[in-house]
Amino acid sequence: MLQIETRSEQSTNPFWLELARERLRWRREPTRGLVGSFDSIAERPLSWFGDGELNVTETCVDRHLAHRPDKVAILWEGDTPGDVRRISYRGLHREVCRAANALRSLGVQQGDRVILYMGMVPELAIAMLACARLGAVHSVVFGGFSADALRDRIVDSGARVVITQDVSMRGGKRVPLKATVDAALTDAVEHVVVVKRTGDTVAWSTRDVWWHTIVDAADAEHEAVAVSADHPLFILYTSGSTGRPKGLVHACAGYLAYASYTHATVFDLQESDVYACVADIGWITGHSYIVYGPLANGATTLMFESTPSYPDPGRYWEMVQRHRISIFYGAPTALRTLAAEDVDHVRRYDRSSLRVIGSVGEPIDPDSWRWYHDIVGEGRCTLVDTWWQTETGGIAISAVAPARTTKPGCATRPLPGIQVSLRGTDGARVHGEGEGQLCIDRPWPGQARTVWRDHERFVSTYFSQIPGAYFTGDGARRDLDGDYWITGRIDDVINVAGHRMGTAEFEAALNAAPGVAEVAVVGYPHPRKGQGVFAYVVPERGATIDGALLDASCRASIGAHAKVDSFRIVPGLPKTRSGKVMRRILRKLAEGDQENLGDLSTLSDPSLVDALKAAI
Repeated sequence: MLQIETRSEQSTNPFWLELARERLRWRREPTRGLVGSFDSIAERPLSWFGDGELNVTETCVDRHLAHRPDKVAILWEGDTPGDVRRISYRGLHREVCRAANALRSLGVQQGDRVILYMGMVPELAIAMLACARLGAVHSVVFGGFSADALRDRIVDSGARVVITQDVSMRGGKRVPLKATVDAALTDAVEHVVVVKRTGDTVAWSTRDVWWHTIVDAADAEHEAVAVSADHPLFILYTSGSTGRPKGLVHACAGYLAYASYTHATVFDLQESDVYACVADIGWITGHSYIVYGPLANGATTLMFESTPSYPDPGRYWEMVQRHRISIFYGAPTALRTLAAEDVDHVRRYDRSSLRVIGSVGEPIDPDSWRWYHDIVGEGRCTLVDTWWQTETGGIAISAVAPARTTKPGCATRPLPGIQVSLRGTDGARVHGEGEGQLCIDRPWPGQARTVWRDHERFVSTYFSQIPGAYFTGDGARRDLDGDYWITGRIDDVINVAGHRMGTAEFEAALNAAPGVAEVAVVGYPHPRKGQGVFAYVVPERGATIDGALLDASCRASIGAHAKVDSFRIVPGLPKTRSGKVMRRILRKLAEGDQENLGDLSTLSDPSLVDALKAAI
């Protein structure tokens, strides 16, 4: 590892070029790495391995046929425990070829955009790969978005084909995906392909066609279309933005090389591993660490259709026991919820197969880290707390299992090839121990290349704040050991009477208080301090929350100036189905605005908003 780090620091081009040549199957091997820089990105997008040609499915599927054709590629766990499908690499190749031929029969060609609005079924991964095999650009839209949000993405991408399913299953509930698609369609959409998940009756029109009708009848051989290394692989629209949707574009070779590299490196991937990322493919985590990264590496990757608490809070660990999962990658929001339950939900299941456990999505507080490490991992598993974004394409800061010592709540160090800095509000570098805005100083292959149809917006969002660097929008601090601690979004920094404090710091402190199961902190207008600290606290079952203890925990962890100005006891936090806390809702409610909460359709439980309103 030290050898790789030294080489990557000397020059990014040879390091990344050698890595891409080794990890990907090429039709025409590239001779150059990066063309362009952050200084010139306003004039033209960066190019990685631009003189190379490939098709990503030949890396993710075809090349494994020679060495592991019968190995399970996709291990699917349905909504009902024990509802399992296993698809080998041979079987995946057959289904991807059939799906590619079926889409081609509908007129899908290289460069066309295809919207995928689906739940967590194997056909979603197959459809992604089928698009890639044709050189088409897929855009997965999370299956909880409203018809209006879906329509915005259809229009912005210019898609003429939508793939969906009749109904999605999630935690014992039926989600009517086909009905949402019907409400979102524009006249420009020519075909809607429908996967039959439940057989529920759905409305039908002349542009609708069943997946099984066209795919099962298609030829099982398909010659993959060779495309440029810089050809768009997918568009992924970021959630929670206002105005026109922001479609981040990831390119074939750079993205795949980086997803493969980070997946294998961070998780210490071995041939015998059963790897489980329990995210949703509707978000970047699912793209990089359920589909593209694991399949590029020839891994067995689990797709999970249900929720962590269905039918009970032991669901994750029951899966670990049944499938002998060795690598488990989940979100702090889900972990905090599970940690509040009876520990027997964990201990009743055999977790001896686990070797590496990971955290993704937001900073993990030290208490949840310890529960995850000590209870779930039995104190013997490496815990990798990973920091990255939709824009980075893959993990950028993380421990490397099992090479680096980890600390509760700490993301540790940048991966080899990633060079970060902390910057003050004036853009000046922070040296040594300190805190500031987290930036990435040099390009890396996995980064998004542009915003679909709006490169100016891409540049202004990420490259206008700190000249010559990528502005992540996150704050971080670096300790004396050189390790990085993510403090949260810059816009989640609360300026209380001149003291700038990250909401993540407050949340970590409050989570350590007695009786607290979960907490979210936001800033709100304060007549004397400018901004005050507003905490939403979810108590453990049967617990009584003492406000004085909350304040004491903050003072002990952060300092005497850290005080919660207002807190509310609430039954839960508003989360998307992928486990993200929707902080904009909490901010609006703390500000006293109960009317302009925005689109609530992505919430896993929209009815919770009424309970939050009542608590304010």
